[in-house]
Amino acid sequence: MKIENPDVLIIGAGAAGAAAAWSLSQTKLKIVCLEQGGFMNPDEYPSTKVGWEAMKYDKFNVSPNVRNLKSDYPINDSESPIAIANYNAVGGSTILYSGHFPRFHPSDFKVKDLDGVADNWPMSYYDLEPFFNLNDKMMGVSGLSGDPAYPTIDGMFPPIPFGEMGEVMAKGFNKLGWHWWPSYSAIITREYMHRGKCINLGPCNMGCPQGAKSSTDITYWPIAKRNGVDLRTNCRVREITVDINGKLTGAIYYDENGKECFQSAKIVLVACNGVGTPRLLLNSKSKFFPDGLANRSGLVGKNLMLHPLGYVEGLFEQELNSNLGPHGCLMQSQEFYETDKSRGFVRGYTMQLLRGPGPIETAISAVSRRDIPLGLSHHDALQKTLGKNIGIGIIVEDLPEEHNTVTLDPNITDSNGIPSPKINYILSDNSKKMLVHGIKKSKEVMIEAGAYKTISFGPVRNTGWHLMGTAKMGIDPNTSVVNQFGESHDVKGLYIVDSSVFVTSGGVNPASTLQAVALYICDKIKNNYKVV
Repeated sequence: MKIENPDVLIIGAGAAGAAAAWSLSQTKLKIVCLEQGGFMNPDEYPSTKVGWEAMKYDKFNVSPNVRNLKSDYPINDSESPIAIANYNAVGGSTILYSGHFPRFHPSDFKVKDLDGVADNWPMSYYDLEPFFNLNDKMMGVSGLSGDPAYPTIDGMFPPIPFGEMGEVMAKGFNKLGWHWWPSYSAIITREYMHRGKCINLGPCNMGCPQGAKSSTDITYWPIAKRNGVDLRTNCRVREITVDINGKLTGAIYYDENGKECFQSAKIVLVACNGVGTPRLLLNSKSKFFPDGLANRSGLVGKNLMLHPLGYVEGLFEQELNSNLGPHGCLMQSQEFYETDKSRGFVRGYTMQLLRGPGPIETAISAVSRRDIPLGLSHHDALQKTLGKNIGIGIIVEDLPEEHNTVTLDPNITDSNGIPSPKINYILSDNSKKMLVHGIKKSKEVMIEAGAYKTISFGPVRNTGWHLMGTAKMGIDPNTSVVNQFGESHDVKGLYIVDSSVFVTSGGVNPASTLQAVALYICDKIKNNYKVV
C-alpha cells in the first residue's frame, strides 16, 4: 500500500529501522520507510549452493567495497586499521551478522561515575530492560537464564548446543576458574512463529535459508508491513530537508530507476548505522545548517567507536567437529569485562568463542601460514586441521574520542553521486593495552583446554561491524547531537534510532542494545505525540 502523505518517514530498514517501524505501526500514524537495498531471497543464500564458502569472498563479503553491489556505497577506510563492514538490504546487517546477541551491562551506562571516563548515558540499563525483553520476544533469542554477569534474563529458547568443542573449552575455563556462559543468540532452537529451528548448517554469517537466524526481514518486517507500513526498496536518500524557517519537511531520494524524488514527513527517523547516519546528516546542508543537519554541536560524525577485535586460534589434536554449527554463537566469557585498574586499562572486553571455519577458509589460512602445503599432501594435511580449530574473538570496549571520525570524502561518490563516507580512526592506548591483555588471556585458556598450538593477532582488519557513537545522545545540546529520547536538539521531529546515538560502546556486540534503544525512543515518540 503506497502512502502519499505520511506522518513518519524512516530511513533504513535494518536492525533499528525495522524495530522502529513495527513499534510505530501499532498506532494510527502513517509510515513510510525508504531502504536503499532490496529484499533477500533465502533460496539464493550461499548455504543452498555447493560452492557456498567461496561466496564470502565476493557477493556475500562483509565489505561493501568488495561486494560493490548496486545497493552498496563505497567507504574510504584507508585511514583506519579497521575496515568497515555492513550490508544494505531489508534487514540490513542482520542479514550477514552471526547472531551473537548479548546485552550491554548495567555498568556500561554509567562509566563516568564508575571509572571517570567518557560520559554517563542519559538512561540506565533498567530503563531499557522492558525493551530488551520485548526485543528478545520479537526477534527470538536462545540462551540460558542465571548468568551471574547480568541481571536476570528469562524467556529464552534453550541455548545453541555446544558439541565437542564447547565441552573442551568449558573445561579450560573451569580449570582457570573464569566466568563463561552459553551465548545469547538471535538464533532459535525451537520452531517459532513462521520460522524453522536451527539445524546446524553453519554459514550463518551469509544468511540463513532456514529462517532460524533472527534477521529483521523475517522478524519485525512481516508484522510491520501487515500493520500498514509502506516499505519502499532500492530507494537511496540523498538528504533530509528543512524549509526556509529551518523546520523539518522530509527527504530527497533516488528511486530504483535513479529518478530524484521528494518524500514529505512530519517526523523523520534515521536508522542508517553509525557511518551511514552521519554521512546523511553531513550531506544535508542548508542555510540553517551549513555544517550538516543537526550539527550545531559540531559532533556529528565524531566519537566513532568500532570495537577493535583481537583473535586467538587454538589447534587441537582430537576431532572437535568445530566447523559445524553457528559460527559466532557458542559461549562467551566476561571474566575481564569490568574495570580492574591493576590490569593497566579501564573498562574491559568479552571473549567470544568462535567455531572453526569450513574447508576453503581453513585451507587458505593454513597455506598462508605455511601450516599445510600445496600439492599431493595437501588434503591429508588439511584433514589434520579441519574441524580441530577453535577461535576466540576479543571484543574490546572502545572509548569515545573526537578525533575518530566519519566525514564526507571530497573525491569518492556512490552511483547516485552522493559523497561517500571517509573514516579516520586511530586505536587508543587503552584499546591497545586491552587487546594485548585479551590475547594473552585467550592463549591461556586455549592451552588449558588442550590446544597444542595457538595463533593470535589483532586488531583484525575486516571486522568493523559495530559502528557507534557518531551522533551522541545526551541532555546538553552543546555536548550531544540528540536528547535523551533520541530527538535532535536542533530540529524538532528529527530522531536518530540507531547505534550512532551510543554514548559508550560496551564490550559486547551492540545489536540487542541498539534495538532496545530504538524501541525505547519509539515508545517516547508515541507518548509525546499522544498516538498510543
